[in-house]
Amino acid sequence: MIIREGKKEDMPAVLGLIKELAKFEKEPDAVVVTADELLRDGFGQNPLFHIFVAEAGGEVIAMALFYYRYSTWKGKTIHLEDLIVKEEKRGTGAGSALYKEVIKFAKAQGVRRVEWVVLNWNTHAIEFYERSGAAILQDWLTVQMNEEGITKFTLDL
Repeated sequence: MIIREGKKEDMPAVLGLIKELAKFEKEPDAVVVTADELLRDGFGQNPLFHIFVAEAGGEVIAMALFYYRYSTWKGKTIHLEDLIVKEEKRGTGAGSALYKEVIKFAKAQGVRRVEWVVLNWNTHAIEFYERSGAAILQDWLTVQMNEEGITKFTLDL
């Protein structure tokens, strides 16, 4: 298994992993992004994200997608959007290797925080993150406004 930066030609496999993650997170119909959008957004003049993949036997078996954020308290930070390993490849160390690669990247880039969200029922992931030294914040809630909410809000302005 090798860990490497994702390439344009990996995006169909990455999209497959994203869809697998959505199914795992009980939101199988939530993915609307396309491989073309991933290509545009990740490999254009101003890429919106970075990606590492785990490859075994010429197949992308896992990925970690992340991007820069800015904290008014900490300065430059990284948000780990998704880390997913194909179901049949879990337990191979691919997820741990990708996690380590993202944290090493963050250190090399001088960021002061890496953050992500985890579902409260994903105890395996929570335990992994806690063992790694990450803090699971109990007093902060994730807030989102979906596309329908954005439209409704802007119509009411």
